[in-house]
Amino acid sequence: MKEPQNENVTSEIMMEFSKTLEMFDLTPLEARLFVYLYLYEEPFTLDEMSEALGKSKTSMSTNVRTLSDLNLVTRVWKKGVRKDLYQANTQLFKSFMNSYINKWIDATIHQKDALEETNNSVERELSKGETPELQQISQKLQDIIFFHTQVELLFRQMKQD
Repeated sequence: MKEPQNENVTSEIMMEFSKTLEMFDLTPLEARLFVYLYLYEEPFTLDEMSEALGKSKTSMSTNVRTLSDLNLVTRVWKKGVRKDLYQANTQLFKSFMNSYINKWIDATIHQKDALEETNNSVERELSKGETPELQQISQKLQDIIFFHTQVELLFRQMKQD
């Protein structure tokens, strides 16, 4: 395993870049692990990552799986190495934005579906007889559902660009 040329600089980069990555809903350890793999541009085993970051191999496995699910880390093969090796996807902007946008799209769809179920309940109540208060709530609910539709469309457009 490569030792850093300047451990202080590497630590500073890891700390600061990790803060940025945490804004993309990564845990602090996921962020630090990604930065570590990104900085060294070579594949590492779970044991090597565990030793470098001072965390358990189980913890590394869990965090690598999350990063892999987000397409931020890839399992690689190296001749003569029997253990799994992982390395960071180096297309930073595209990887993080796609991951983040997909999370927003999924969350927005989930929330919109829940709101539409609520809307169905409100519509059933309205069919029994309108009250001004229920009518006002129904209109606000329509506005909220429209807001979610617009957010979803915006993120889908961003994903295509």
